[in-house]
Amino acid sequence: MHVAVLGAGYAGVSLVQQLESSLPDETELTLVDERDIHLVQHLLHRLIRKPHLEERITIPIDDLLTRAQFRQARVTGVDPDAGRVELSDGELSYDVGAVCLGAQTAFYGLPGVTEHATPLKRVEHARQIRTGFEAVQTEGGRAVVCGAGLSGIQVAGELAELAREAETNPSVVLLEQKSDIAPSFPAQFQDAVREELLDRGVEIRTDTSVSGADEAALELGADRLAYDQLIWTGGLTGQDALGDRPQVRATLRYGDRTFAVGDAARVIDADGNQTPATAQTAVRQASVAATNIERLSRHQEKSEGFEPQLKRYRYRPLGWLVSVGDGSVAQVGPSVVRGRAAEALKTTVGAGYLTSVGAVRDAAQYVRGEFSGSD
Repeated sequence: MHVAVLGAGYAGVSLVQQLESSLPDETELTLVDERDIHLVQHLLHRLIRKPHLEERITIPIDDLLTRAQFRQARVTGVDPDAGRVELSDGELSYDVGAVCLGAQTAFYGLPGVTEHATPLKRVEHARQIRTGFEAVQTEGGRAVVCGAGLSGIQVAGELAELAREAETNPSVVLLEQKSDIAPSFPAQFQDAVREELLDRGVEIRTDTSVSGADEAALELGADRLAYDQLIWTGGLTGQDALGDRPQVRATLRYGDRTFAVGDAARVIDADGNQTPATAQTAVRQASVAATNIERLSRHQEKSEGFEPQLKRYRYRPLGWLVSVGDGSVAQVGPSVVRGRAAEALKTTVGAGYLTSVGAVRDAAQYVRGEFSGSD
């Protein structure tokens, strides 16, 4: 029996670690990713202002595995029914597998945006954003962040904080095509985040749609908005190996032999609701996928006639946290918390994730770095 997990993001690492414990020792287990590090994605924005945190939120994949084999290669195609994977260095077959490839930034085919905007998906993007903003600060220019979801909010907050620390006065503009920032969140959470951004001098423009870009300005319908730096956090699309993000039901089943977990898919939960693409969602879906992979593997080995009963994922949010520079906003239940308490909670969550995947030393260093601001 061979089980393969494709992708070493939140979903993939959490899933493979659970399978290492739950699958029989004789089961072959493979993790595939094009990079040899696991990135703690929800802390990536911190590198824009605190590059010293890089080594603490990038963990060698081999350090996270106990018995799974790691294969470093890019996934270029998946046949979820046959259990076949096309890789940049060959092919891979599996009896049961999981697609945990995450998503990539959606540019929606808008002319000029892909060429001129920087997304925030990798460490090198954070470096590019920081370097670009240094020029904006020097020239007193304008940085525009497109997309006011949590990622865009956090990027705008980091840039505004960088300017405050350097005692410069560039313009930081946050654009959102919908009528509110953090559009999928409760109103009281939105209001608190807006106040944090405004307190840091971020200009917020909602109900603003981008139709294109050139090297100097964004096209906003009949209007143009000049910029010196353009950052794009406006949505998700599927990885090239899958095309569009496939829709899967609450069992996460994506073909005869395969499950899809995390941002790689649009998951409809047991209550019929589409679940958000967040770290907490990916990790909790991984637990459901681990159970279902174990059941399907056992079914295949026994060659039973009836399909096994699969566990169903039900979305239950644990709360929401967002950083806005040195401030944070947290919502747990009906309560919204701001200030130092929210920042401490977000740091605790970040450290908790590092600890959960076995990076205890990184967790301790991360907490120390966040609260001291030093190496």
